[in-house]
Amino acid sequence: MLPFWFGTLVGLTPWISIAYNIVAAQTVPGFVYGIVLVQAVLFFSFGLNQWLQYHEVGRWSDYAYGEKAYLVLSLVAKSLLAWQVFAGSLAN
Repeated sequence: MLPFWFGTLVGLTPWISIAYNIVAAQTVPGFVYGIVLVQAVLFFSFGLNQWLQYHEVGRWSDYAYGEKAYLVLSLVAKSLLAWQVFAGSLAN
């Protein structure tokens, strides 16, 4: 579990920085809040997937299932980010 905890620590650092910059900014477009929220949820689900794989919980006891979950999470995260940026830039 040591790689999991190191990854968690290293992975939290940019999210803390992002949160600070959003709070400290004078103005932030509304769609940026949605992007950060959705991407944070998806980012932390990568960690959940890893934890479930390490502990071999349910379907995650099959290595291939966990790896397929990573692929799907990655595709969903990148697709949602692209659509949110595209829609947000067209909103005004």
